[in-house]
Amino acid sequence: MTPSTLSTRPLTATFGAEVSGVDLAVPPDAQTASALRALWLKHELLLFRGQTLDEKQLVAFSRHFGELEIHLRREYLSPENPEVLYVSNVKKDGKPVGILSDTEVGWHYDQIYLPRPAVGSCLYAVIIPADRGATSFADMSAAYEALPERTRQRIEGRKAVQSYEAFNRSYSVPTSEEQRKKSPDIEQPLVRTHPYTSRKALYICPGMTTRIVGLSDAESAELLAELFAWTVQPRFVYTHTWRLGDALLWDNACTMHRREPFDSTQQRLMKRTTILPDAALAVPF
Repeated sequence: MTPSTLSTRPLTATFGAEVSGVDLAVPPDAQTASALRALWLKHELLLFRGQTLDEKQLVAFSRHFGELEIHLRREYLSPENPEVLYVSNVKKDGKPVGILSDTEVGWHYDQIYLPRPAVGSCLYAVIIPADRGATSFADMSAAYEALPERTRQRIEGRKAVQSYEAFNRSYSVPTSEEQRKKSPDIEQPLVRTHPYTSRKALYICPGMTTRIVGLSDAESAELLAELFAWTVQPRFVYTHTWRLGDALLWDNACTMHRREPFDSTQQRLMKRTTILPDAALAVPF
């Protein structure tokens, strides 16, 4: 595997690419790792088909893009590899082994509620339902760039409140006192400047953004509703239908996502790693 063996196919007009000529189980050399990182930052979403990965290999691949987070929902982490979060409805002793189980999940950014929010995520399909299921992604850079100038001026320099507890409450998922202490509501820029590319993207999501700071409740709700509707227009969205062995690596600084409905009588197991921005960055935006 070398940079010369990599080839890409666009997934949409604005973002996303399928990458061929790569086996993620094989440690890449420095040049190949650099080429993959460049593709990730350029396309925002990379699809790798037909992969066969154990958890250590998934962790090793993900580490080429940054330090990995240990998710605060420790009950859903791999016992052997805590960098791996299980997203699943599979049950053991009557309890789900993974986060979010059969709950339908709305649009969200991973870890938008943390002071050092994730810059990337990698999701690997281990068990998929018969209907295969799907996950949708929204290109928040393209959505920002296409905004009317009047709307850009309204949001310039503003912050919004992000709430992990509100997200859990929306989907009837309990939040423990320890988790609440580790993830209090936080204000984040409404427009995130990418820490590596400096490209700007809308940094809001229906799942966790509760209000815009400095606006009345009514004005905040009206503007958020307008922005939420704007970002999920078909021209900004890619919907991925899963195949066994798919791995999706996305740029969590400029794409939000949601899981589409699937047959909850079927088992589904995905394994996810979460990539943090470089610790040397004073502000991860």
